[in-house]
Amino acid sequence: MDSRWKDSDMTRSQVAAQPASPLLELTVTLLIPSLILMKLSGAEYLGPVNALLAALAFPLGWGAREYLRARRFNFFAALGFVSVLLTGGIGLLQLDPKWLAIKEAAIPAMLGLAVAVSAFTRYPLVRVLLFSPAIMQVERIHSKLEARGNRAAFEAKLVNATWMLAGAFLFSAVMNYFLASWVVTSAPGTEAFNEELGRLTLLSYPVIALPSMLMMMGALFYLARSLRQLAGLGLADILHSTKG
Repeated sequence: MDSRWKDSDMTRSQVAAQPASPLLELTVTLLIPSLILMKLSGAEYLGPVNALLAALAFPLGWGAREYLRARRFNFFAALGFVSVLLTGGIGLLQLDPKWLAIKEAAIPAMLGLAVAVSAFTRYPLVRVLLFSPAIMQVERIHSKLEARGNRAAFEAKLVNATWMLAGAFLFSAVMNYFLASWVVTSAPGTEAFNEELGRLTLLSYPVIALPSMLMMMGALFYLARSLRQLAGLGLADILHSTKG
């Protein structure tokens, strides 16, 4: 009986230690709240205040879930909460649309700055965004690198990939600002403003998200090529989902 309880406790601790999928986190903390603000802010639906509260509930709920599950602060939940709060606040307070453009640029700019600063630390943020146990088999990779004496060489590659990620976020910040300035011109709190906000989201995918994703994929393949050279592992050998 005791052994069964012990095994159960170990299983729960392993589940808590396993990080959630970054794609799922971004969907819950950023994409769903943004869709709520765009589609449900009208008077015929939730209204601006209730839509903002509903949107804020997703990153808040996800952050609370992650804290209770793993006892750790969730970066994506905090980012989503701030993003939704700023977007909803601009609409509720009926601020000048230029503040939306500033907000759209500020978040990727802050992310890029954080990534760039992390390059000078022992823990570059590329470990969270790309070289993560949710994406790669980190322990296996470290074992192979240690066996070949290439751990230090790979750390230098991680710094290079960090700069590549920072560049992707900087590109996103600049493009976000100019696209938001061009598309959103109506006063916040109006139906036209919500329509323009929806158009901005649609345009952001081909104009901003796709190029930024390609840049991040470039950083991922840079790491994969480096691991092939330094650890003798192919792409199929390093992905977290790959077994064996």
